[in-house]
Amino acid sequence: MALKQTFSQKMEQKLSPQQIQLMKLLQVPTMELDQRIKQELEVNPALEEGKEELEDEFEQEEYEDDFAEDENDFDIEDYLSDDEPAYKTSVNNKGKDDEEKSMPLSSSSSFQERMLSQLNMQVLTEEEVTIATYLIGSLDDAGYLERDLEAIVDDLAFSQNLITTEENLEEILKYVQKLDPPGVGARDLQECLILQMERKQDGDITRYTALKILEDYFEEFTKKHYQKIIQKMEISEEDLKEAVHEIIRLNPKPGGSLKESSKSLQQVVPDFQITEEDGKLVLTLNGRNAPDLKISQGYKKMLQNYSEGAKLNKSDKETLSFVKSKLDSAKWFIDAIQQRQNTLFSTMTAIMNYQKEYFLTGDDTQLRPMILKDIAEIVDLDISTISRVANSKYVQTQYGTFSLKHFFSESLSTDSGEEVSTREVKQILLEAVAEENKRKPLTDEKLAALLKEKGYNIARRTVAKYREQLNIPVARLRKEL
Repeated sequence: MALKQTFSQKMEQKLSPQQIQLMKLLQVPTMELDQRIKQELEVNPALEEGKEELEDEFEQEEYEDDFAEDENDFDIEDYLSDDEPAYKTSVNNKGKDDEEKSMPLSSSSSFQERMLSQLNMQVLTEEEVTIATYLIGSLDDAGYLERDLEAIVDDLAFSQNLITTEENLEEILKYVQKLDPPGVGARDLQECLILQMERKQDGDITRYTALKILEDYFEEFTKKHYQKIIQKMEISEEDLKEAVHEIIRLNPKPGGSLKESSKSLQQVVPDFQITEEDGKLVLTLNGRNAPDLKISQGYKKMLQNYSEGAKLNKSDKETLSFVKSKLDSAKWFIDAIQQRQNTLFSTMTAIMNYQKEYFLTGDDTQLRPMILKDIAEIVDLDISTISRVANSKYVQTQYGTFSLKHFFSESLSTDSGEEVSTREVKQILLEAVAEENKRKPLTDEKLAALLKEKGYNIARRTVAKYREQLNIPVARLRKEL
């Protein structure tokens, strides 16, 4: 089949660079906005911090008029020579709307690195150190060895040219399991807990009982069949209660504990603040969302001087093109920041008015059913824009600081036909579980019946869904002695 070239026309709807920039700025929280502004200030010398002076408005108009007249005299395309490749005049080959992703470097060591440093204190041969190092490298983030020893034997033969057996790996794994943190190198949860409890054995009868439960009655323990354990071990309920208390203090993810401890706590900076004054709600926007930015006077005058000059040579035209692009970029960025402020404020105002009763009382049961579409219709914006505003944004109220997503929920009809928020039902579930008899926790059927008595006709499977969303375990796992 012969290749042919053809011309065709088609209409497409595309976002302008300014719209793309605004969409990106809308979804970032206050803390990230600070970094984004600093980044823009570093790469664009035409953008400066500070308030725009009054006379700057007149100079800005003159700059736009001068450039509009000057634009008729020359074409930006003439600035670039056809003989010079485009890549030589480009900083990089990525578009401005491409996502910038960088991999942060961690200054703290991983638990594998800490374990490797402990191998020097073990009496092992060179071959055993090689195997132990490979085993440590095979641990997952939680500290477990999920791969079969048989597969590791094959890997060592192919990658390290080291022939060994599963029995030998089992012996070396015991050395690895003696390293800190306690419990690493386990093949499953039971072995992980046993390794930790073995280290705690000091002659105390309660800890010995806890170890025997993990070794011989782990399935009964996980299913909370406490009466079976009491009968088989011939111990009292109080003895079992003390042993269970020792077990639940163990760490099910020993590797992850070091990983979590090395993380720095992220501070939540509210984007909005709602206060009450004389029974009326007052909304304020975090000052960091409204930074003072202005266009550099030096770059304005530079462009004006070039536009008033004589005939421009190639070098002058390239300079003029650079100055214009930086000025335009600075103006677009300032406009995007201002549009972000307006969009954030109008959206949060709509949410505040919609959930007025909640912000006045702080009672979750006063939350009205609200979805993105409701707010989008009020502020006359697209649903995707409201979603970007609600993403990673927080509001400070007199009852605490909450994510904007906290105020969005679906609706549910009561027996009387009243529309209520699903959050109201979840609050009732939380209170019911908190007040239940822990010896006989409420099942999903009983919770559904309790809600029905209050006028919420909800199926058992819906109750189970809400319970899972609230991270409440099933009744069997909520049982306590």
